[in-house]
Amino acid sequence: MTDRLGHKQTAAMFTLMVLGREVPNQELAEVAGFTLTGTERTGLNKLGYVDSERTGPRRSYVHVLSDSGWAWCEDELTMGGPPPQRGQSPLATALYVVLGGLAEYLQRENKRLFDIFAQPEAASLAERIRIAYRELAKEPRGWVGLGDLRSKLGATDAAEVDAALKELSSTGEVHLVPEENRKALSAADRAAAVRIGGEDNHLISIEVS
Repeated sequence: MTDRLGHKQTAAMFTLMVLGREVPNQELAEVAGFTLTGTERTGLNKLGYVDSERTGPRRSYVHVLSDSGWAWCEDELTMGGPPPQRGQSPLATALYVVLGGLAEYLQRENKRLFDIFAQPEAASLAERIRIAYRELAKEPRGWVGLGDLRSKLGATDAAEVDAALKELSSTGEVHLVPEENRKALSAADRAAAVRIGGEDNHLISIEVS
């Protein structure tokens, strides 16, 4: 069950979700008609749903959804939002009907809100690896070639990908193993390998979250 949020906090969450990146207060005001300040901001920060920091010469706030924030939005969509209340705006009720339809689509297509709304530049390398893996894996925890994974990541620096994979591997979320049939490896497969503990690893599996 998701935490119940105030109307302004809920509006901020959904606005940050749709924009899918860091959003300055000034832009939030232009898009949604309000800024995220005071207790509304600190409340979302304390819940871990929104990360806020002061930037620029004016030290104004910039906000972005955290992983927990994305999860809250998904849960809110699945629940269909708060029950209609007497005197509630028909537009607010209709909004949750639309969001409920979006939740059904996500479940049917096995997608996440992040896949739809997050801007590529806003995604961390670790999250881009997870997204690429989900697009390539034919079944949960299925094995995917690192060559195919790197192709999905485009021109991302190979050393940065290596470091991210090793970090994820150390947490147990990612499993890296060598290809047993070395003769089946192409030159590209060998070049894409990640070396850990003196051994080249060619395949990746990620735990379902």
